[in-house]
Amino acid sequence: MSSSVPSSPVVSTPVVSTPVLSSHVVSTQWLADHLGTDNLVILDATVFALAPATTETGAAGPRYLSGHDDYLTKGHIPGAVFADLFDVFSDPAGEFDFSRPGTDLFEAAAASVGIDNETTIVVYDAVVGQWAARIWWLFRAFGYDDVAVLDGGLTKWHAETRPFATGRVRPRVVGGFTATPRPELWVDKSFVESIVAGKANAALVCSLPPAEFSGTAGSRPRAGHIPGSISLPAGTLVDPATNAFLRGDRLTATIAPAVAAVASSGHLVTYCGGGIAAAASALALVRAGNEHVSIYDGSLNEWAADASAPLSAPGV
Repeated sequence: MSSSVPSSPVVSTPVVSTPVLSSHVVSTQWLADHLGTDNLVILDATVFALAPATTETGAAGPRYLSGHDDYLTKGHIPGAVFADLFDVFSDPAGEFDFSRPGTDLFEAAAASVGIDNETTIVVYDAVVGQWAARIWWLFRAFGYDDVAVLDGGLTKWHAETRPFATGRVRPRVVGGFTATPRPELWVDKSFVESIVAGKANAALVCSLPPAEFSGTAGSRPRAGHIPGSISLPAGTLVDPATNAFLRGDRLTATIAPAVAAVASSGHLVTYCGGGIAAAASALALVRAGNEHVSIYDGSLNEWAADASAPLSAPGV
């Protein structure tokens, strides 16, 4: 008499869906369609610029306020984790505000907000996108490309009356993040000096507002821009009505002077006061197809502090 052997139960493996990015920027509709998707982490990178403190000897330099309180009380995109650019995604021991972190610090920062090497990242801020662009650049510079900036950021999200939440979102627990640094995405002061001296085949792109570029405004002890720089203010790279990034003919026309410099040099180096607005310009240039772009991280915080480093201030 034969006996039947019961078959083993079939255990189904849950399918983990990971949204696929096709560009450096995603629309609010794309993000709304993917809210709650597995392996998607949304980061709020908001920082607010404050008016410089005034002392008896004049302005004492730029000041910044973390967007964390606004994130908690005024709201954020559902599921968004706050990315602290003061002490987590920057080197708190750096000489200047928002100095880029080393590899170990960055790996720890990524893991602390629930990001591993299988994560799709969308980052936004509540201003004109420069802080989000800084986080985007940091991930690219540490070898990770599955990251995009939200077009229009929180401003556009709110204008479209999309859902939002308040309170802290606890990051998911991950095993860790492994970086693969791309040092060519950064340049240091000595390289910029070689550009100014005509010894390096690269062009400088200044992301400061026009008045700071001309030297008629600003809070640094020495005003103006690095000689030979092309002006590409970060604020001109978004539509003032919607905060959406320029595209098509409008983007082409805005970055035309920088693109002309590429034709002769092939390498663009963006800078600003401290490497933040420079990331917004870098994002625009990369979106337009210019891949050989680097950021001078020390920017004018470092350059203007050296009394021997030349500055051009035609408006003074």
